[in-house]
Amino acid sequence: GELLKGFAIGAEDTLLDVGCGEGVATLFAMRQGASVIFTDSEFDKVRELARQVGAQTQVPSLGLVSNSLPLPLADGCANKIVCMEVLEHVDQPEQFMAELVRMGCPGAQYLLSVPDAVGEELQKGIAPPGYYQSPNHIQIFSRERFAALVEDAGLVIEHRQASGFFWVMGMIFFWASERAAGRDLGGAVRDRIHAPYPPLMEGWARTWQELLAQPNGLAIKQLLDQFMPKSQVIIARKPGTPHTASEAGRR
Repeated sequence: GELLKGFAIGAEDTLLDVGCGEGVATLFAMRQGASVIFTDSEFDKVRELARQVGAQTQVPSLGLVSNSLPLPLADGCANKIVCMEVLEHVDQPEQFMAELVRMGCPGAQYLLSVPDAVGEELQKGIAPPGYYQSPNHIQIFSRERFAALVEDAGLVIEHRQASGFFWVMGMIFFWASERAAGRDLGGAVRDRIHAPYPPLMEGWARTWQELLAQPNGLAIKQLLDQFMPKSQVIIARKPGTPHTASEAGRR
């Protein structure tokens, strides 16, 4: 019942998934029986996710196309808010965070993630310049800056973790393969990494699976995730007495 350890979702919850993308968080919450609100700046993403939700459940749902500044939603409309790998794309992350906090009811729990600065700086040696321009990564968050952004917005941090060493290396192998193939590296890239994957990435995936299969493979993974993570994750909470989901939904 946890989207991430420490972030449980149940049928009594209302989830707001900001920057939903392919809708991993929304679909998980839907399977748990929660009401779902999902937003993205791309119409096709919202339309496809709405189709999937409507085809699989009768739980209350709402999809919105919006850049989130502001979101056309009432204050305190959700008690679980997810915003993963979005803030790095935002011109005004402080205002964006304030909007996220506004939409959480008192006691609401937040799951937030951004790329880690270590992995971002490493990729600068091989990624095209466009990867660090709009609509891609225009913000790089140190761990200190990310924590300050969350706390300055009025949230209390409950848990922090780092993950994704596999994907730091995977992205480097992706850039190398694209260059070797002579492909254009301009424009948005997040939707370009899909099957069939380059042989270099496939080889890396096999090596990673072999590592995880070792008796101490998980321990090694955890060390590597701390050393050079793709993402840093914060679970935080809005101060106040928690509302029930039904109360949040009426607001």
